[in-house]
Amino acid sequence: MECEFPTINADSDEIRDIFATVKTIAVVGLSPDPSKDSHRVAKYLQEAGYKIVPVYPKEEEILGEKVYRSLKEIPGKIDMVDIFRKPAAVGPIVEACIERGDVDVVWLQAGIVNNEAARKARDAGMKVVQSRCAMVDHRNLA
Repeated sequence: MECEFPTINADSDEIRDIFATVKTIAVVGLSPDPSKDSHRVAKYLQEAGYKIVPVYPKEEEILGEKVYRSLKEIPGKIDMVDIFRKPAAVGPIVEACIERGDVDVVWLQAGIVNNEAARKARDAGMKVVQSRCAMVDHRNLA
């Protein structure tokens, strides 16, 4: 599973469409540490106008938003789930997205690939982006 190459991935038109349509982004693994990539990317997306919902095992609030322990706990619609976790953790996160039934996009950050989970997400009707940085892609398209 190490160093998997993404066999399922959105193209730049799909990515442009994703940023044009999503409003609420759950960030799984959003660190409270401002030096971490997850924090910087979430802060950028928040400043770009997206509603950020932190999913993290501790903390009560990150970036001024209530922190949830799991995707299941989040009330309301989640348009996109941005994942900052190791590839092995992606499967259960995708299962939680499928169970919710309201997630349109699963985004695995740069360096994160799990083709089996990506296939499951796509088969369930979600758009999938693997091993790409949401902040970099958003900036490049803006």
